[in-house]
Amino acid sequence: MEAKQNSTIKNLIMLLVACIVTSLLIKLPSILPLQQTDSDFYLKNGFFICFFGLSLYVSLTKGFKKKIYWLWAALAFLIPTVYLNLLPGSLKNNTVILVYLHMALLMWCVYGIIFIGMTRKVKKRMDYIRYNGDLVVLSAIISMAGGLFSAITIGLFKLIGFNIDQLFGETIAVCGAVSIPIVATYVIKNNALVTNKIAPIIANIFSPMVLLMLTIFLISLPFSGKDPFNDRDFLLIFNILLLGVMAIIVFSVSETSKIQKQQFNKVILTLLAFVALIINTVALSAIIYRLGEYGFTPNRTAVLGSNLLLFVHLIWIAVSLFKSTFNKKGIELVEDTVSRYLPVYAVWTLIVVIGFPLIFGIN
Repeated sequence: MEAKQNSTIKNLIMLLVACIVTSLLIKLPSILPLQQTDSDFYLKNGFFICFFGLSLYVSLTKGFKKKIYWLWAALAFLIPTVYLNLLPGSLKNNTVILVYLHMALLMWCVYGIIFIGMTRKVKKRMDYIRYNGDLVVLSAIISMAGGLFSAITIGLFKLIGFNIDQLFGETIAVCGAVSIPIVATYVIKNNALVTNKIAPIIANIFSPMVLLMLTIFLISLPFSGKDPFNDRDFLLIFNILLLGVMAIIVFSVSETSKIQKQQFNKVILTLLAFVALIINTVALSAIIYRLGEYGFTPNRTAVLGSNLLLFVHLIWIAVSLFKSTFNKKGIELVEDTVSRYLPVYAVWTLIVVIGFPLIFGIN
């Protein structure tokens, strides 16, 4: 009993250390006289700080003792941070915008390596994906609770004549926002029963709803007058929709293994994967058409590359889901398909972050 209590106290101390360090980093513009504006600082470093805080907490809880590990982890964050902050060009440049967006994905990959360790085990990658699904769900719940607490606190102080909106927003709200993922990770690691029950329920509810919505959307599309081949904004929405559906499929696959009766979920996911393939085919056709009409640009090249990656992965996932559903194979087959393809996304991310500035320029 005493050992368990000591372990709990130790975990809470590690949580507190990670949250304090992350909060100090996010408040650097207020602490140090930086040449960057606050908005530029947060834009360039916000996701670095969030993933650094998560990595610090995970590293502390795993009790890594080898100096080489801490050196590798430090360089994995330091080099990309320096690269992005020294990158010339402004946010009016499409290549720079793409580098910013893909750098966040790259740091997600770095955090994944820290989370699962230096291993090639495919199962560990699925554990990381499953953790991300749980993290999103729990972070959303904590955020709503935090928002309610903030509103009550500000309201109570207004009743007694104190206006703390700005002070609360610049300190507690900002520090609390970057600490939420760390707190959620603490809950996931120490109260697995909570997330093991919540996330599968959400997956069960959302998958059929998304399938129904997408089916109605595709049936309505020919009558809408919208044309992804000539309407750039609609094509962008189409691609965002595709990414969202892909995320839901992967999240639902990762949570289906926790459900005893999996057949219904696997049927829904199989249908959802084939519907997503239809959307991907339309989007890919529209992108190729626009490339033929208007030529290559950083945005079109990035969208083409990501759509091709998604198309190949979706085909592989759809085939695996079909086999798992109708050949009575376990969901592990699909999990394996999802996990094995992750390094391909990481390689593409590196190509965009490093290669696009060299190919397209940033002036």
